[in-house]
Amino acid sequence: MKLSLKQLAVYVFLLVIGGGAGLFGSRYLLPQNRSFQQLRNVTMASPPESVVPNSPNGAIGATSGDNVNFIATAVQKVGPAVVRINATRKVANPISDALKNPLLRRFFGEDEQPIPQERIERGTGSGFILSEDGELLTNAHVVADTDTVQVTLKDGRSLEGKVVGVDSVTDVAVVKIKANDLPTVKLGNSQNLIPGQWAIAIGNPLGLDNTVTIGIISATDRTSTQVGVPDKRVSFIQTDAAINPGNSGGPLLNAQGEVIGINTAIRADAQGLGFAIPIETAARIANELFTKGRAEHPFLGVEMADLSPIRKQQINQENQLNIQQDAGIVIKGVTDDSPAKRGGLLPGDVIQKVDGKPVKTSAQVQRLVESSRVGDIIAIEVNRSGKVQTFKVQSGAYPEKK
Repeated sequence: MKLSLKQLAVYVFLLVIGGGAGLFGSRYLLPQNRSFQQLRNVTMASPPESVVPNSPNGAIGATSGDNVNFIATAVQKVGPAVVRINATRKVANPISDALKNPLLRRFFGEDEQPIPQERIERGTGSGFILSEDGELLTNAHVVADTDTVQVTLKDGRSLEGKVVGVDSVTDVAVVKIKANDLPTVKLGNSQNLIPGQWAIAIGNPLGLDNTVTIGIISATDRTSTQVGVPDKRVSFIQTDAAINPGNSGGPLLNAQGEVIGINTAIRADAQGLGFAIPIETAARIANELFTKGRAEHPFLGVEMADLSPIRKQQINQENQLNIQQDAGIVIKGVTDDSPAKRGGLLPGDVIQKVDGKPVKTSAQVQRLVESSRVGDIIAIEVNRSGKVQTFKVQSGAYPEKK
């Protein structure tokens, strides 16, 4: 039986839809060697009327007798500054490329109309307003590969947004819309977060504008490798506030309604595992993108790992090293022709201080290096075979992907 190209396209389309689909305004993180699992509904249900979370100042229940608690107060302040971002981009059509094969053309017929080589992909994400004149912050993967996006405000206005800059290394992007007197968010501090503190997420999951979910800060300083995105240069905040497709780029708030992070990633194979970029990182990158159109990242060229007694044995065996310490940050490898190599660092060195500041985790080292500028001299104190030494390393620029 001879199938037409149109019939083939329909069959393939149905197979793709049957296998699951996602919005590129959200990032799914899948464990290695596992297939995609359906994202479970993890939105937190509202507490019973008789159970109201404690307010930040310790008071329990609503205030002023009008059922407005600290969560509602925070959302009322920030909600108007949260936007929906609709992006479209052209992507290659794999069916078109496959049907260029002469054998397939002969089988399905030569007289059929060719399938377009490109198709339009649409996605929805979130963002928030930084300035009254229309500067927005969102995730890079929300606006990737497009120059303009459609920005919808909470008041119903829909405006064209220009993508000013994208930084794939931190997954941060900035957008500009033409408007004045816009509501804005207030930036907070993520440096002293403690697991167990309140966390409030606002965004547009699955196109449901200004959805609010609440949870706690589950952990801080999650490395990019732990989160499942080893190509990023971010120490993530982990939260169990429900984050779903479309939340990407929206704000994570503290109990006072201040932005402490950008919701950016979820684990599709688990419940209560959401991750946010600390606002200090996002704000610094956003400033560079608005002023220069790009962001530079200091680069040393070392592969690090946090030590433990078991981890020490594993690293020694895998890398033919002789590490004696049971705790600290060990340099597993040094990239050839890198700043670290030129500065004298070696595999097996255990980092103790960076610019005179004691460090205990690789996430702390990464954060200190990332907070410096390209070309800065960074003092790295290490323990090398029981001897404490300090090496001065001039950072380079993070190499671009080719």
